[in-house]
Amino acid sequence: MINHETINKIMETVRIEEVVGDFVHLKKRGTSLIGNCPFHNEKTPSFHVSVAKGIYKCFGCGKGGDSVHFIMDHEKYSYPEALKFLAQKYNIEVEETVQSPQNIEAQNARETLYVVSQFAAGFFANELWTGADGRAIGLSYFKERGFREDIIKKFELGYSPDVWDAMTVKAVNSGHREEYLEKAGLSIRNDKGKLYDRFRGRVMFPIHNFTGRIIGFGGRTLKTDKNVPKYVNSPESDIYHKSNVLYGLFHAKKAIREADNCYLVEGYADVLSVHQAGVENVVASSGTSLTVEQIRLIGRFTQNVTILYDGDAAGIKASLRGLDMILEEDLNVKVVNFPDGDDPDSYMHKVGAGAFKLYIENNRKDFILYKANILLKEAGTDPIKRAGIIRDIVESIAKIPDDIKASVFIRECSHLLQVEERVLLSELNKMRVAKFKKASTNAQNQHPAQRQQPSSYPPGMDGPPDNLFDDTPAAVMLEPESTQENDLLQEQEIVRLLLAFGHELVSWDKIDNMYIGSFIMQNLSDVTFEDEICKSIIAQYKEEIENGHLPVANQFIKSEDRKIADLAITLSTSPYSLSENWYNKHQIYVRDETVNLKATILGGLFHLKKRKVDRILLNLLQEIKVENDPVNQEILMQRYAFIKNVEREISKYLGSVILK
Repeated sequence: MINHETINKIMETVRIEEVVGDFVHLKKRGTSLIGNCPFHNEKTPSFHVSVAKGIYKCFGCGKGGDSVHFIMDHEKYSYPEALKFLAQKYNIEVEETVQSPQNIEAQNARETLYVVSQFAAGFFANELWTGADGRAIGLSYFKERGFREDIIKKFELGYSPDVWDAMTVKAVNSGHREEYLEKAGLSIRNDKGKLYDRFRGRVMFPIHNFTGRIIGFGGRTLKTDKNVPKYVNSPESDIYHKSNVLYGLFHAKKAIREADNCYLVEGYADVLSVHQAGVENVVASSGTSLTVEQIRLIGRFTQNVTILYDGDAAGIKASLRGLDMILEEDLNVKVVNFPDGDDPDSYMHKVGAGAFKLYIENNRKDFILYKANILLKEAGTDPIKRAGIIRDIVESIAKIPDDIKASVFIRECSHLLQVEERVLLSELNKMRVAKFKKASTNAQNQHPAQRQQPSSYPPGMDGPPDNLFDDTPAAVMLEPESTQENDLLQEQEIVRLLLAFGHELVSWDKIDNMYIGSFIMQNLSDVTFEDEICKSIIAQYKEEIENGHLPVANQFIKSEDRKIADLAITLSTSPYSLSENWYNKHQIYVRDETVNLKATILGGLFHLKKRKVDRILLNLLQEIKVENDPVNQEILMQRYAFIKNVEREISKYLGSVILK
């Protein structure tokens, strides 16, 4: 059996458009990637690929799934065979193990680390808002820094009391084992064998993974003692690998897709400040050097990166280090340099959100030209230094895979550096030849099984398209022919809302710090689902929440139960996208369901409840007709009147929604 780590590596590496693109000619239509379905004969494309979600769906034959299921269906492979196929495509070494009790225990141990981390986050947040020291020290600090309460709650910031073992004792008393507190990096064992808190006396920044689960923490001290480190971060663990994580990505990924740009900053406070300024497409490398894995995370959502770093000399040098890696990944890089002495956090609070947004819009510069300007100022008139800088800049250009972009930068730099274009091109070609020879040598030294297999893209395609699938869900409800069918549609609508909006925060009435997924589940306590697949999804969702997790759509899309996976894929995709011509040409405004999520969510809940209430009323009427005992008949009629009143209230709300 292929071990769990290898499977995770395969799933994190594969790109659905590359896997499907080897077998299907995909082309852009609107914002989607479509093609003729390989599983049934068709002339009009109905096969859609979602790059963002990593899934495919055919709206003709109904086939759908992720990269592994595509290979299984197309090549008739078993699950392990499909994984090995993808591993070979991406040069991933496959490690296989026998599924022993120890392996099962290891998987359970990893899940326990998530649970412990979530518990700690809740503890820190509770201390911040309700603890005497938390409010006086931690919350005061955040507010002095200018952070609003909604931002503090959104990022789940907290405070760790300045007590040796406050969190550890609370966790152990709540049933968490000491060994997992150690493995998660939350507690440290001293020489005498006693556990104490790693983050005591610090304001806390929980670190979320790509799907929103808490995997680690950053803690900032508020003491002025120079012997105390300013920041303490969680150590590496089975769930936290800092080189694979970008702080704020979970909250930023939607905005990154929409803006087609990602702002990259240095620290936690920078992310919060930029986010508070209304620029939500921002992430941080959390004080670590930028890694290829982090760059590829960004590349899933956009090809455009804008660096926002400090305005001092150290900040400028930091903005130059490691950015060649971004160019190698074929991302477009721009840099915004702040006035000397300011970073994104301080500058935003100095000038305000509006001026901050205007500044970064007006001061973005292409990285290559920015680098050339900075280095030329340092070199002055020294010819030897200038020659070295010119070579350094050409080396950066040589890392750009796109020949057209590279040639444009060569021409721009020719004017800026006052060097003939042909000289720069000659130097560029030398570097590329040297790089090619080195790559060829490395490839020859590889084991044959590890060498990259050639791609088989259709004629005229050098590679798969790299456009995003339209994520707008269809919200068209048809009037069913029967009550049972209507229940099915309404039950599926609830599941769709959970998958689409479960991780959004409720932002209406007096409800604070609650996710829509939790809100929906609380309002389903009196509802019984009839459809077995919907019932199973709801049960799993409920179980996850009770265990302290908020499920994500991918958990159901990648479910081992194919019926659950198929329904999740169907409800998460749509063959339709709204044409801009409705408004641009016809001046017809079609309202997006996300504009008023309250109406969308409550409408879904009340439509379902109305159908269930209608069913109860129908059954009561039948019971009243056949009941001969006057006393029992009176009881049934009283119950009918009560339920009918509930039905009127629901209808009243639904009527108001329709009128809106």
